[in-house]
Amino acid sequence: MSIRFLATLLLATVAGSAFAEPPKPLLWKVSDADNSIYLLGSFHLLKAGDYPLSPDTYAALDDAEKVVFELSPAEMNDPALGQKMAVVAQRADGKTLQAALPGETWAQLVEYAGKRGIALQNFQGFDTWFMGLVIGITEMQIAGLDSSLGLDKHFAERAQAAGKEVGALETADQQFAMFDGMSPGEQLQQLQDALGDVAAMEQEINKMHALWRAGDGEALYALTGAEMKAEYPDLYERLNVARNRAWLPKVRAMLDQQDSDDTLVVVGAMHLLGEDGLVHLLRDAGYTVERL
Repeated sequence: MSIRFLATLLLATVAGSAFAEPPKPLLWKVSDADNSIYLLGSFHLLKAGDYPLSPDTYAALDDAEKVVFELSPAEMNDPALGQKMAVVAQRADGKTLQAALPGETWAQLVEYAGKRGIALQNFQGFDTWFMGLVIGITEMQIAGLDSSLGLDKHFAERAQAAGKEVGALETADQQFAMFDGMSPGEQLQQLQDALGDVAAMEQEINKMHALWRAGDGEALYALTGAEMKAEYPDLYERLNVARNRAWLPKVRAMLDQQDSDDTLVVVGAMHLLGEDGLVHLLRDAGYTVERL
């Protein structure tokens, strides 16, 4: 399902709905002999009813002298970020989106766009992956998710308000390049899956959101990472595995090169889960890892 493709970005029935208990965080503490870091699994789009988070989540933020995100808060909040992605997503083959798609897929897209009020003429110059992303984000918004309420932005605002140092593991350009590097076959598969799964997508989104709220990392990974690995193995390697491996030395340096400062690392939840996740990689590297 295309929602697996988007799980890396995310990892949810009306915005602002209330819950009896705050979300149980996907939160770990990793320690060496002289200091610690915290790893917090984010959901990049959330609902007003998801806040406040559990006290131990905020306690990790309070304890940390530095907070590191996938993207810096400056890039995260850049009003031009969407436009920059749109520039990267411009077609370079001289074809229109319609000409690049099989007739049946285009017909499905026309039907979907009609139901959702999307003007397809505005997307004729874009790569197929971008159209698939538009569908996924549209359905997430319909399910009540809001990027302005994402855990990353919430913690970036609190960290900056507290005067904490902030940092990033990568840049927006690096993220855009991963999507733009998808093969034509991967892009078509992702769009076709998105169109075929629209009816079930809200249920899938809500299921992921519920698992994230429950702190059920094993079930969340089974629904997202494990299925993405099976359906899009090459893309899973680029979006999850390769990035985790690239981040690992940066995270280890936070432990190995600091005497006393603690750091909170906030990344999409899937990057912490499963045998390819940072939690597993750091435990294998010999650090003390505990779930909080």
